This record gives sequence, structure tokens and C-alpha cells, in this order.
Amino acid sequence: MCRYRARVLTVTSVNVNGLRAAAKKGFVEWLADTSADVLCLQEVRAEAKQLPDEVRAPEGWHVTHAPAAAKGRAGVSLYTRREPDAVRVGFGSAEFDTSGRYVEADLPGVTVASLYLPSGEVGTDRQEEKTRFMTEFLAHLKDLRERAAADGREVLVCGDWNIAHQQADLKNWRSNTKNSGFLPEERDWLTQVLTPEAGGYVDVVRALNPDTEGPYTWWSYRGRAFDNDSGWRIDYHVSTPGLAAKAVKATVERAATHPERWSDHAPVTVVYDL
Repeated sequence: MCRYRARVLTVTSVNVNGLRAAAKKGFVEWLADTSADVLCLQEVRAEAKQLPDEVRAPEGWHVTHAPAAAKGRAGVSLYTRREPDAVRVGFGSAEFDTSGRYVEADLPGVTVASLYLPSGEVGTDRQEEKTRFMTEFLAHLKDLRERAAADGREVLVCGDWNIAHQQADLKNWRSNTKNSGFLPEERDWLTQVLTPEAGGYVDVVRALNPDTEGPYTWWSYRGRAFDNDSGWRIDYHVSTPGLAAKAVKATVERAATHPERWSDHAPVTVVYDL
């Protein structure tokens, strides 16, 4: 039975930190209970044939898996209650389209995408890779917004953006100013994405919570980061302004206790009243 609702669209995004592992730790039960209409997964780290049936193709969902060519790395997936009108893997990048970092689907009136932006590491090739990705991806975001506007559509890009935009987006910002994820040039890039004259997108959760520390979406497994809520907000719903204006509720589905976590990230769910 299709549970897609025409007037309300509930979208959840979560980095699962390995879907096979998450399936053994509570993701399957969470999936059975969720009221989401669309689910965007990142860091799946598996090909479809490697996944158990209950997460590869669960009943009631239309699923697209976009694994990375490099086995055991990255990987994004989209689950939709309604069959999409079209699905596209990648964004026209010779370097990144087989890296398992982007998939988008057209639903009535909106294009929804799952993004896993490279994490980077200062002083290594990984940071250079992240920079190249950001350059190409910003161009795609602008083009996608323009094409969608011409078609009377909205755009929603959910995922692990691997950048904390503002000081309010991570607990220990002072000690991370020289670390990937909070570098000035990364934050400036995200500002471009969110500037009306440039990218033209809106950080939906921040728009709903303008004066809030966090809400954090990722906590290291090291130390007592989760127990102390010493986290980062790096998982975003980024949308065109028309859709952002219809967001009525945002929730970070933080586990009640450390042992109940099935990922080091928490699902970020937003309800859009269409």
C-alpha cells in the first residue's frame, strides 16, 4: 500500500555509516516504524546485492542504490513511497559520477537528492578531492535550481555535507578552525550555496531554528562525545526557497542512549506542508 501523501511530504536523511552494520543494530526496526515519504541514505558502503532483502528492497518502497566503484566506500541510496518519475545517478561529473556520492529523483513538484560530500583531510589528497567536488557540485546546484524553476519544480538536496557552516553548528568550534569540515574556505563555499545571489538555496533546519546551538547530527564514537552532546551539525536539508517556506517541523532523531545508536549520525527529518 502506498503511504505517499499528496499534501504533506516527510523527508528523512541519514548517514548510516555502513548499511549492513546498521541493519544489524536497529536500522531495520527504525525503517519499519518511520512515517517518512522519502528517505535519503549516505555512506551505504555496499552494493545492492550485498544488502539483506529487508533493506535492499523493503516492501512499500521504491529504492535506488548508487554504490561507489571503489568497493566498501561511500554509496548513496534513495527510498521513496511513490515511484519516481525519473532517477539520475551522479551530476555529470567525469570524476565523481561513479563515486557513490549523489543520486536524485523526480517526484511530483519536487526533485529530491541524496548527497554524500567528501569528508576531506587537511594536507592530503582527500582535501583536494573535496575541493574539486565542491567546485563541480556548486555549478550543478545552480543549474538544477534553474532547470527546476523553468519546470515549476522545487529542489531538495539532503545528506551529509561534511561541513559545519556556523559556530552554532559544532560544540567545539574553536579547536576545529584548522580542521576539515570547519575550514574558512569550506564555510565560505556553503555560504555561496545559501546566498540568494549565488546558489540560491536555504538551510531548512537552520531557518526553522535560527537561534539554536546545533541541533547536532553527528557525534564521534570516541570518548563521551554523544553523552556530552559534543557534536557537529553536518547533515542538512538544503532546498529552494519555495519549498523551504513550506517546512513546518524539523527533528533530529537522536537515540536515547549510546547503545541504541545504529550510526554515528542521527536521522534528520523535516515535514513539508505542500
